[in-house]
Amino acid sequence: MAVFLPDLELVMITESAQRVTQHTSPQASCRIQASTVKRLRYFADHPEEVSRRLRELDREWDIERVLETSSSGLTLAGLALGIGVHRKWLGLSLAVQAFFLMHAINGWCPPLSALRAMGVRTQHEIEEERYVLKVLRGDIDDATTANTLLAAMRKS
Repeated sequence: MAVFLPDLELVMITESAQRVTQHTSPQASCRIQASTVKRLRYFADHPEEVSRRLRELDREWDIERVLETSSSGLTLAGLALGIGVHRKWLGLSLAVQAFFLMHAINGWCPPLSALRAMGVRTQHEIEEERYVLKVLRGDIDDATTANTLLAAMRKS
Protein backbone atom coordinates (compact mmCIF):
# COMPACT_ATOMS: atom_id res chain seq x y z
CA MET A 1 0.00 0.00 0.00
CA ALA A 2 1.35 3.42 -0.86
CA VAL A 3 0.67 6.50 1.22
CA PHE A 4 1.02 9.95 -0.30
CA LEU A 5 2.14 12.69 2.04
CA PRO A 6 1.91 16.33 0.94
CA ASP A 7 5.16 17.61 -0.57
CA LEU A 8 6.97 14.37 0.33
CA GLU A 9 8.10 11.37 -1.66
CA LEU A 10 6.07 8.20 -1.98
CA VAL A 11 6.38 6.09 1.17
CA MET A 12 5.95 2.32 0.98
CA ILE A 13 4.12 0.80 3.92
CA THR A 14 3.31 -2.88 4.27
CA GLU A 15 -0.36 -3.72 4.72
CA SER A 16 -1.13 -4.21 8.40
CA ALA A 17 -2.98 -7.51 8.11
CA GLN A 18 -0.05 -9.43 6.63
CA ARG A 19 3.01 -7.49 7.73
CA VAL A 20 4.21 -9.87 10.44
CA THR A 21 3.42 -13.12 8.63
CA GLN A 22 5.20 -11.84 5.51
CA HIS A 23 8.36 -11.49 7.58
CA THR A 24 8.03 -14.80 9.39
CA SER A 25 10.13 -17.73 8.22
CA PRO A 26 8.17 -20.59 6.62
CA GLN A 27 9.49 -22.91 9.34
CA ALA A 28 8.20 -20.70 12.16
CA SER A 29 4.85 -20.25 10.40
CA CYS A 30 4.51 -24.03 9.98
CA ARG A 31 5.37 -24.66 13.64
CA ILE A 32 2.84 -22.08 14.81
CA GLN A 33 0.13 -23.50 12.56
CA ALA A 34 0.94 -27.11 13.50
CA SER A 35 0.78 -26.21 17.19
CA THR A 36 -2.62 -24.58 16.70
CA VAL A 37 -3.97 -27.57 14.76
CA LYS A 38 -2.67 -29.95 17.45
CA ARG A 39 -4.50 -27.93 20.13
CA LEU A 40 -7.69 -27.84 18.06
CA ARG A 41 -7.56 -31.62 17.60
CA TYR A 42 -7.27 -31.99 21.35
CA PHE A 43 -10.24 -29.72 22.01
CA ALA A 44 -12.31 -31.43 19.32
CA ASP A 45 -11.86 -34.60 21.41
CA HIS A 46 -12.33 -32.76 24.73
CA PRO A 47 -15.13 -30.22 24.14
CA GLU A 48 -15.70 -29.84 27.88
CA GLU A 49 -12.37 -27.99 28.07
CA VAL A 50 -13.08 -25.45 25.30
CA SER A 51 -14.32 -22.74 27.67
CA ARG A 52 -11.08 -22.95 29.65
CA ARG A 53 -9.04 -22.61 26.48
CA LEU A 54 -11.07 -19.58 25.39
CA ARG A 55 -10.26 -17.94 28.73
CA GLU A 56 -6.56 -18.72 28.15
CA LEU A 57 -6.76 -17.07 24.72
CA ASP A 58 -8.16 -13.93 26.39
CA ARG A 59 -4.88 -13.71 28.31
CA GLU A 60 -2.50 -14.63 25.47
CA TRP A 61 -0.27 -11.78 24.35
CA ASP A 62 0.00 -11.31 20.60
CA ILE A 63 3.23 -10.31 18.84
CA GLU A 64 2.29 -6.61 18.79
CA ARG A 65 1.76 -6.47 22.55
CA VAL A 66 5.02 -8.31 23.20
CA LEU A 67 6.93 -5.92 20.91
CA GLU A 68 5.25 -2.83 22.38
CA THR A 69 6.03 -3.90 25.94
CA SER A 70 9.60 -4.90 25.13
CA SER A 71 10.20 -1.67 23.24
CA SER A 72 8.84 0.46 26.07
CA GLY A 73 10.80 -1.41 28.73
CA LEU A 74 14.10 -1.27 26.85
CA THR A 75 13.60 2.39 25.96
CA LEU A 76 12.93 3.31 29.60
CA ALA A 77 15.94 1.25 30.70
CA GLY A 78 18.12 3.04 28.15
CA LEU A 79 16.89 6.43 29.35
CA ALA A 80 17.42 5.56 33.00
CA LEU A 81 20.92 4.20 32.35
CA GLY A 82 21.71 7.17 30.11
CA ILE A 83 20.75 9.62 32.82
CA GLY A 84 22.09 7.68 35.79
CA VAL A 85 25.15 5.82 34.49
CA HIS A 86 26.56 7.07 31.20
CA ARG A 87 25.19 8.94 28.20
CA LYS A 88 26.18 6.11 25.85
CA TRP A 89 23.18 4.14 27.18
CA LEU A 90 20.88 6.63 25.43
CA GLY A 91 21.90 4.78 22.26
CA LEU A 92 19.89 1.80 23.49
CA SER A 93 16.71 3.90 23.52
CA LEU A 94 17.51 5.28 20.10
CA ALA A 95 18.17 1.83 18.60
CA VAL A 96 15.07 0.26 20.15
CA GLN A 97 12.80 3.03 18.91
CA ALA A 98 14.36 2.91 15.44
CA PHE A 99 13.63 -0.83 15.30
CA PHE A 100 10.11 -0.29 16.59
CA LEU A 101 9.48 2.36 13.94
CA MET A 102 10.80 -0.07 11.35
CA HIS A 103 8.30 -2.65 12.59
CA ALA A 104 5.44 -0.16 12.50
CA ILE A 105 6.21 0.78 8.91
CA ASN A 106 7.10 -2.50 7.25
CA GLY A 107 6.33 -5.24 9.79
CA TRP A 108 9.88 -6.38 10.49
CA CYS A 109 12.35 -5.69 13.28
CA PRO A 110 15.27 -7.72 14.68
CA PRO A 111 13.40 -9.41 17.56
CA LEU A 112 10.52 -10.50 15.33
CA SER A 113 12.22 -13.63 14.01
CA ALA A 114 13.15 -14.83 17.48
CA LEU A 115 9.71 -14.15 18.92
CA ARG A 116 7.97 -15.93 16.04
CA ALA A 117 10.37 -18.87 16.39
CA MET A 118 9.34 -19.01 20.06
CA GLY A 119 5.71 -19.30 18.90
CA VAL A 120 4.40 -15.81 19.65
CA ARG A 121 1.34 -15.44 17.45
CA THR A 122 -0.38 -12.58 15.69
CA GLN A 123 -3.79 -11.41 16.86
CA HIS A 124 -5.23 -12.90 13.67
CA GLU A 125 -3.76 -16.33 14.46
CA ILE A 126 -5.18 -16.18 17.99
CA GLU A 127 -8.60 -15.15 16.65
CA GLU A 128 -8.59 -18.05 14.15
CA GLU A 129 -8.16 -20.49 17.02
CA ARG A 130 -10.86 -18.71 19.03
CA TYR A 131 -13.26 -18.93 16.09
CA VAL A 132 -12.79 -22.68 15.61
CA LEU A 133 -13.14 -23.28 19.35
CA LYS A 134 -16.43 -21.38 19.36
CA VAL A 135 -17.63 -23.57 16.48
CA LEU A 136 -16.62 -26.67 18.44
CA ARG A 137 -18.52 -25.38 21.46
CA GLY A 138 -21.58 -24.67 19.31
CA ASP A 139 -21.56 -20.87 19.62
CA ILE A 140 -21.44 -20.36 15.84
CA ASP A 141 -23.83 -22.17 13.50
CA ASP A 142 -22.81 -20.92 10.06
CA ALA A 143 -19.12 -21.66 10.06
CA THR A 144 -17.98 -22.64 6.59
CA THR A 145 -14.36 -21.62 7.19
CA ALA A 146 -14.16 -23.37 10.54
CA ASN A 147 -15.83 -26.51 9.18
CA THR A 148 -13.30 -26.59 6.33
CA LEU A 149 -10.46 -26.27 8.86
CA LEU A 150 -11.95 -29.01 11.02
CA ALA A 151 -12.39 -31.35 8.04
CA ALA A 152 -8.77 -30.80 6.98
CA MET A 153 -7.66 -31.27 10.56
CA ARG A 154 -9.46 -34.64 10.79
CA LYS A 155 -7.88 -35.85 7.51
CA SER A 156 -4.29 -35.26 8.55
